[in-house]
Amino acid sequence: MPRRFELLVFDWDGTLMDSAAAIVASLQAACRDLELPVPTEERARYIIGLGLNDAMSHVLPGLDPVHYPRVAERYRAHFLRRDVDTTLFPGAADMVVELHAAGFLLAVATGKSRRGLQRALDATGLKPYFHTTRCADEGYTKPHPGMLQRLVEELGITHERTLMIGDTTHDMEMAQAAGVARLGAAYGAHAKDALLSYAPVACVDDIEGLRQWLMRHA
Repeated sequence: MPRRFELLVFDWDGTLMDSAAAIVASLQAACRDLELPVPTEERARYIIGLGLNDAMSHVLPGLDPVHYPRVAERYRAHFLRRDVDTTLFPGAADMVVELHAAGFLLAVATGKSRRGLQRALDATGLKPYFHTTRCADEGYTKPHPGMLQRLVEELGITHERTLMIGDTTHDMEMAQAAGVARLGAAYGAHAKDALLSYAPVACVDDIEGLRQWLMRHA
């Protein structure tokens, strides 16, 4: 039976890497450092995956954009201290290796910077298994469809044969705008009901559920 999808595009934070709590804590700490309003966990979780400007305008709506780089600098300092203790979700690495061995093309579309993703790929040993990656500092950011469209074009795959896998509504919105099927990872940053509102092909509750669905249905 022929596969439905040829290219599987993964979000990173909250989908493969169990980093949502570290991102939230780092953002809150950065705001405390600069004596800015500290966002709630729910508000901070919402911005995971967004580019810098969109994230800052949402979480700190009254802040002059000229100060965004200061917040970003403090955020990075706190996140780097937590980075050593941030790991992949259990089973995520084995799943990526299995999907690669099964012949899928694998890619990453992330709100991380190129430097941040490179550090994560090196630390996890997963770099050899992804055919290409796109980051937020390389052009379009989520939920604009451009990041996903560039991946599809680079690998020469049709939109109909591509599946976006992510844990946020930003991932779902990006895929919908690009005309690409989407799968929700309900164990990450955003609530399952929010992901389901984008009519994903499936919405799974853990990495094992994701692995099983992809191997059986993708």
